[in-house]
Amino acid sequence: MLPEGLSKSPLDDISRHISLLGFNCIRLTWAVYMYTRHAHVTVAQHLQDLNLTDALAGIQRHNPQLASLTLVDAQKAVIESVASHGVMVLLDCQVSKPMWCCNDNDGNGFWGDAYFDPHEWLRALSTVAKRYKDMHMVMAMSLRNELRGPRQNETLWYHWVEEGAKTIHRANPNVLVLVSGLNYDLDFRFLKTKPLKLGIGKKMVYEAHQYAFSDGQDGLWLNKSVNWMCKNMIEDVEDRVGFLFRGRHPAPLFITEFGGDQMGDNTADNYFLTCYISWLAENDLDWALWALQGSYYLRGGKHDPEETFGLFNSSWGPLRNPQFHTKLQLIQRTLIDPRSKVKNYLILYHPQSGYCAKVAENEVRATDCWDASQWSYEGEGTPIRLKGSDLCLTATGDGLPVALTRECLTGQSAWELAPNSQFQLASRDDYGNDLCLEFNPYYSKRILTSKCIVPEEDDPQNPQGQWFKLIQSNIH
Repeated sequence: MLPEGLSKSPLDDISRHISLLGFNCIRLTWAVYMYTRHAHVTVAQHLQDLNLTDALAGIQRHNPQLASLTLVDAQKAVIESVASHGVMVLLDCQVSKPMWCCNDNDGNGFWGDAYFDPHEWLRALSTVAKRYKDMHMVMAMSLRNELRGPRQNETLWYHWVEEGAKTIHRANPNVLVLVSGLNYDLDFRFLKTKPLKLGIGKKMVYEAHQYAFSDGQDGLWLNKSVNWMCKNMIEDVEDRVGFLFRGRHPAPLFITEFGGDQMGDNTADNYFLTCYISWLAENDLDWALWALQGSYYLRGGKHDPEETFGLFNSSWGPLRNPQFHTKLQLIQRTLIDPRSKVKNYLILYHPQSGYCAKVAENEVRATDCWDASQWSYEGEGTPIRLKGSDLCLTATGDGLPVALTRECLTGQSAWELAPNSQFQLASRDDYGNDLCLEFNPYYSKRILTSKCIVPEEDDPQNPQGQWFKLIQSNIH
């Protein structure tokens, strides 16, 4: 019921850091009981009741102005602070009873569960919507995080989603209303036969989540070919949620949770993130990363535990893993602006590192995506051309830097996807070998070509150093 980190760092420092990291929005979670049962409890009283004396001492040291505020007023102070730094807020109804989320039987998963009274939930939605009606930086509210558990069913979903959306819209017609699916926000397939019609204008947005462990798939990332696993996961995501922003009646989709262990040693998470970030870039989707927080006041009965998925470290100062933040640089950009008059071009993106290809001093290097070169490509077996020139990419040999040439009709300048790969761009040398673009930031900034590594389905070797994606953009 209290945003994390306030015992570790001044509120305005946290807000400034979020903005400087390039984020324009935070997804701030809250609990129904905050407003219906604990609205008059102060921050100090709440932490004392939980015996969180160290957390209270930290707040009194770093944010003394918050200790005497009620929980709901402390939340508002946090929102005002981040808004003053140009950061918007999505208010996410995470749970009813305040607790760590989530599992199938925690009583917080679906309407009618032990701690999820639908009418109390509607009352809280209305209260929160009215409270922030005049704060334009509060731009969205979610109906409920990760619906789940044995009680979930489509009939009740349609009923309570409509009731919740209309309740928010009546109280605050200015905010977007985010609608989550079933099974931990992984599945909307039932909408293919019965579309959702809420009557709230263009304020409805769907939200979805995805992790390496979603549907118990983390083991597959370790035991299957990464190429095979990525292809199958993306096909599954497209089937479950991708159709929402395509087709005859597209609606906005906001990926409000994805992430991985930022300690860097979780192989399944590392493989998943490279794949999923590529999909986000390809579709230019909006997203929220789980998570910002480096620690919690209380989780699972433990005081001050660390959050290894968190961008901040446990002191809420330095980043836990600066290389992870680099992976996000392309998807933090707007890639396609429907109002732009710039003709579409392509960015050559290396998702494992987060870098993009740039031509400098007649070399092709992997560098910051904010200054990436623009390319064009007509499809399988054609050259990848540098826009505004007569130059194209050509393979010069195994382990050698990719070159720029005006000889664009040779086999070494014809690029296509390697077999059984969605990412590995390959050309063929004079000896009939497929050579794939490759980048390893530990060796050089130059992009090379090497013999393609295309594992069979059950071969767990990792070819992601050879993964490149041509991403469309029209931003000047």
